[in-house]
Amino acid sequence: METLPEPVSPPESPTPATPERRAWIVAAIVLLALLLVSGTQWWDTRDRMDDLQAELARRLTEMDGKAQELRGVARADHELLQEMQGRVGILETRLAESQSQAVALEAMYQDILRSRDERLLAEVEQSLTIAAQQLQLAGNVETALIALQGADARLAGAAQPRFVPLRRLIARDVDRLKTLPAADITGITLKIESVTAVVDSLPLAFERRPSAAAGGKKAAGAPAKATKAADAIPDWRELGDEVWRELRQLIRVERIDRGDPALLAPSQTYFLRENLKLRLLGARLALLQRDGKTYREELRQARLTMEKYFDVGAKPVQLALATLSRVAEADPALDLPGLGATLAAVRNLKQTRPAGN
Repeated sequence: METLPEPVSPPESPTPATPERRAWIVAAIVLLALLLVSGTQWWDTRDRMDDLQAELARRLTEMDGKAQELRGVARADHELLQEMQGRVGILETRLAESQSQAVALEAMYQDILRSRDERLLAEVEQSLTIAAQQLQLAGNVETALIALQGADARLAGAAQPRFVPLRRLIARDVDRLKTLPAADITGITLKIESVTAVVDSLPLAFERRPSAAAGGKKAAGAPAKATKAADAIPDWRELGDEVWRELRQLIRVERIDRGDPALLAPSQTYFLRENLKLRLLGARLALLQRDGKTYREELRQARLTMEKYFDVGAKPVQLALATLSRVAEADPALDLPGLGATLAAVRNLKQTRPAGN
C-alpha cells in the first residue's frame, strides 16, 4: 500500500492567517484524511474483491467440473434408466407370455383332468352296464361281482371325494350279490350239455331187439341133442332144423309192458332228436335267465319225450333220465338286485362338472 507524502508546511508568510483561511485549511486536511481513508478502504475493498473474484472463479471452475461430472453421471444414469426401461419392457413381455402360458397350461390341465374323469366314468359305466346285463340276461352273479369290483378299483385309484357316494352304492350292490344263495349254474349247465351230447346215440324204442335169453338156452341145448343123435337123425332132418332156425331169426315175437312204440321214418327220427335237443337248449336258456317255471317245464317235456320214443331199458337212456331228474330238482329262480340306482349315479356324475372347472 502506498503512503502519502507528508504535507509540507507553507513558508511563513509575513501576513498573519485569517480565520477563514484556517477553516479552509482544516477542511482541506479533513478532506485529505477522508480521501486517504477512502482510498485505503477502496484499496482494501479492491483487494478483497479480487480475492472474492478469484475465489468465485475457482469455485465456479470447481462447480463447472462438478457440473460436468454430474452431467456425465446424469447421462450415465439416463442410459442406465433407458437400459432398465428396456429390460423392464422385456420382463413385462415375458411376464405377459408367462401369464398367457400359465392360463393355457391351466386350461390344458383342466381339460386333461376333465377328460380323465370322463374316461374313468365311461369305463365305470361300461362295467356297471356289463354287470347289469349279466344279472338280467344270464343271471351270472360271479361275472357281475367281478365287474362291480373292477369299477370300484378304478374309482379308488382316482382318489377323488366326489366319487365317494358312487363307491358306497357299488359296495352296497356287491354286498347284496354276495349274500345271494349260491347256485351251481355251471355244473347244471354241464350236466344238461352232457345229455344233449348223447341224444344222437340214444336208442329208440322201436329199434329195441327182443331178449335172447330163451333162445340162448335152446341154442345151448340143441348142440348137445344133435351130438347125441347125430348117428340116428338123417341128413334131411338136420337140414330142416337149420332152415327152421333161420326162419325163427327172421320173425321175432315179444311181449312188452307198454303200448307199441311209434314207428318213425329216418327223417322223423332226425327231427325227434333235434326237438329233444331244442328242449334241452330251452332248459339251459331258462336256467341262465333264472326262469324256474320254464326250466322245469322244458325238462319235464324232455323226459316225457325220452320215455315215449326212446328205449328206457337201455343203459344210456336210463342215465340220461336220471341226470335230467337230478337237475330238475334245482331251483334257478333268484331275486337278483338291480343296478339302476348305481347307473343313474354314474350318469349324473358324467353330467356334473367338477368344482373349480
